[in-house]
Amino acid sequence: MPFEFFDRKSEHVIRHGNLPHWYQPGVTYFVTFRTADSVPQALLRSWHARREAWLQQHGLDPRVDGWQASLRAMPDAEREYHETFTRSFMEYLDRGEGECPLKDPELARIVAENLRYGNGTRYHLGDFVVMPNHVHLLACLIGDVQIEAQCRSWKHYTATAIHRRLGKIKGDGSLFQSSVVPCSSTASRGRASSSASPFQHTPLPSPSALPHSARA
Repeated sequence: MPFEFFDRKSEHVIRHGNLPHWYQPGVTYFVTFRTADSVPQALLRSWHARREAWLQQHGLDPRVDGWQASLRAMPDAEREYHETFTRSFMEYLDRGEGECPLKDPELARIVAENLRYGNGTRYHLGDFVVMPNHVHLLACLIGDVQIEAQCRSWKHYTATAIHRRLGKIKGDGSLFQSSVVPCSSTASRGRASSSASPFQHTPLPSPSALPHSARA
């Protein structure tokens, strides 16, 4: 799978959420879906409180638009921020909190098949892994496909199908929350092969412990 890296100098949009959501046409995105109960509310509130205190210590106010741009202007602080908060958020997911519906191989298969469905038409799908309470994937969008719309499509379809399989009425996509991060590189080149996948730098359980996973 060809990778298009995020270019800080090109036009892009940052939107607020539990984590900053970055958008830029034509780049490769690292997307995380998580079930809504995967991070306990008390833990989430603590994470937000610690993050806000850290940002204020560095002269940044998360309630003011543009704080992410100010953080990017401080490379050492930005690195510390992601090592402290982005990494810890992902580690929370790996604790396996919540009902963990995707530990059921049949439900995990629904997610995997849906991801593969649009491969080659709406996006180029790279590596992905379906964990008990979250999903990681790499995707490079094709044409004018928007990442927000594609994420809504993934979440809505899989939530509807999973709820139907479980005999539940609710199927509006609220089973999942998501975070979207464009892949970036300090290299001057604009492309890389799939060997640059962030999954190759992230410890994962053994394949036998994963309901569904794939490498591009």
